[in-house]
Formats: sequence, structure tokens, C-alpha cells
Amino acid sequence: MKSLKLLFISIFFITVSSLHAQVSVNVNIGTPPAWGPVGYTDVRYYYLPDLEMYYDINASSYIYISNGKWTRARSLPRNYRNYDLYNEYKVVLTNYRGDSPYDNYKTHKVKYGKGYKGKPQKTIGLKPGKGNNKEYKNNGNGNGHGNGKGHGNGKH
Repeated sequence: MKSLKLLFISIFFITVSSLHAQVSVNVNIGTPPAWGPVGYTDVRYYYLPDLEMYYDINASSYIYISNGKWTRARSLPRNYRNYDLYNEYKVVLTNYRGDSPYDNYKTHKVKYGKGYKGKPQKTIGLKPGKGNNKEYKNNGNGNGHGNGKGHGNGKH
């Protein structure tokens, strides 16, 4: 009887300890680009108002309209290849978790029109070229091509 009791207690403790086993969840968050704004760790997308496109951090790709369809590409479209992304204002989409941020494109385009500047941004890395050895700070006076007057805090 005593050994049967010990057997049940042992099975109980094994069951309980297996229920308390730690579950590890690996969230694959991509590495933000050097031109990305500092201070955002749980973000997947930036909206680039002057270019009217998105950047997907996880996939390291740009999302833009090409021939009327949303396209993903690892590099900027040809007409923007020389664009200075360090100077471009990035709207950090902090509350979007899906796979198609462009579902909100009409709202983003109006809310963050060309020329939009929210809070000044500091980029993650060094601006390439000219022997820079300091972090590049964007004071919000970038080389945007538009004249829109955005309002808001730069977060969506």
C-alpha cells in the first residue's frame, strides 16, 4: 500500500513538473536598417512618406506600388535608388501586426503626406561615406520632395 502511494505521488510530481516546463517562443524580428530610427524594437514596418512606400524590417524589403500592384523588393525602385534614406522621415507603424500594411495606405498617405516631419529622429547606424565616425542625426529637415504639412506624433 505504501509503495502504491509513493508511485501515485511520483506520477503526480512528474506530471506537474512537465506542465511547468518552460515554453520558448522565438519571435523572428529582423534587423532594422542603419537608416532606421533608434528606439523601436518590436516594430515590423516603416512608412516612408516622401516615397509613399513601406519598409518591412523582417523581410528587409521595400513595399511599393508598381504597375498598379503592391510589390516587394530588396532594393528601392530605380527612380529612388540614390535617395538618402538617412534624411527621409520614417513613420514607425507601432500598432500594425499584419502582413500587408498597404491595407492602410490611403490613411497613411493622407495622415503622413509628402514632406511630413514628426519628432526629430536619430538613426541607428552611421551614414555611409565621407569617413563618418559619428551617429547620423536627422533633425527632421530632410530632403523630402513634397510640400505636405503633416500633423501628429510620427507613430501610427
